[in-house]
Amino acid sequence: MKRKKLDFFLLILVLIIGIFGIIMIYSASSIWAEYKFHDPFKFVKAQSIFFLVGLLLMNMLSKVDYEIYLKKSNLILGICFLLLVLVLIPGIGTVRNGSRSWFGLGGFGIQPSEFAKIGLIIYVSKYLAHHRKEMRDIKKGVLPILAVIFAFFFLIMLEPDFGTAMVIVLTLICMIFVSGVKISFFVKVGCVGLIGIVALIIIAPYRMARIVSFLNPWTDPLGSGFQIIQSLYAIGPGGLLGQGFLNSHQKHFYLPEPQTDFIFSIISEEFGFLGVLIVTSFFFLIFYRVLKISLSTNDAFGKYLSFGLAFGIIIQASLNLCVVVGLIPVTGVTLPFFSYGGSSLLVSMASIGIILNISRK
Repeated sequence: MKRKKLDFFLLILVLIIGIFGIIMIYSASSIWAEYKFHDPFKFVKAQSIFFLVGLLLMNMLSKVDYEIYLKKSNLILGICFLLLVLVLIPGIGTVRNGSRSWFGLGGFGIQPSEFAKIGLIIYVSKYLAHHRKEMRDIKKGVLPILAVIFAFFFLIMLEPDFGTAMVIVLTLICMIFVSGVKISFFVKVGCVGLIGIVALIIIAPYRMARIVSFLNPWTDPLGSGFQIIQSLYAIGPGGLLGQGFLNSHQKHFYLPEPQTDFIFSIISEEFGFLGVLIVTSFFFLIFYRVLKISLSTNDAFGKYLSFGLAFGIIIQASLNLCVVVGLIPVTGVTLPFFSYGGSSLLVSMASIGIILNISRK
């Protein structure tokens, strides 16, 4: 197969958005980091280390023939499954923000559910490539792969990590959808999924509190509605051009940990509608570029793999943006390439590295 140069336009997009993310982490976290750690660069230094590691990982994966994942997909999936089991064991997994979803490594944390995204996308890509005819039959083709997906969904929900679980399920459902399964099936799955989501909300009171705060955050302005209210207070004054870089008011202990899930609120406050347009445009360009790579790929596995990795990034970004502006309840999903967090950044850059390798063929 003829090898081409990698997609430099996609590479440049990712480099720009990654550097912009580090700059915004400094803006969003410097006040909090100075107060708590006496070091305004605390989060920036950690994220910069992960960004450099991510660059090395992305470069390495761009040179590794993606067809090796096809051969090793079962092993990769098995390792991801094992890690998700291990993280649930007290003494091995670390509890953060109420979820046992981390492995503590010194001062850093690794979230296995993030890496399970890539493992599942690889496995589902192989399954769809090898069972294209069977996918026309719901019982023989679709139900077996759904069983695998929901086994992982169940493990992640035990942590619990509802946001990551939803990103994974939505991504894989989109992959199954583009494989040509009848729309009527997805209508049925959607109804079952809606019932399941309602059940998950009922059995966990904190999720119900998030729903109530989403519908009317001012019913509990100092509790479940606090983050949404402060996020909207950040976005509102942004106007067209924003308050200016480093001039956010909400990062002064109003918006909790603004460098993580709600970093887009700070971007909106400091750069206004222009900042919103820049961020969304970057994600649109990345998605467009990856779709172009996918559609030009003749290999079925490479096509599904690039589709899945693209959907994973865009669905996660879309959920985060919807939460920040109050369109959906708080899910705890990070904004790819922007939010502080090593696992999320490494997985996003690893995804781009694999896509870059696909673009070379």
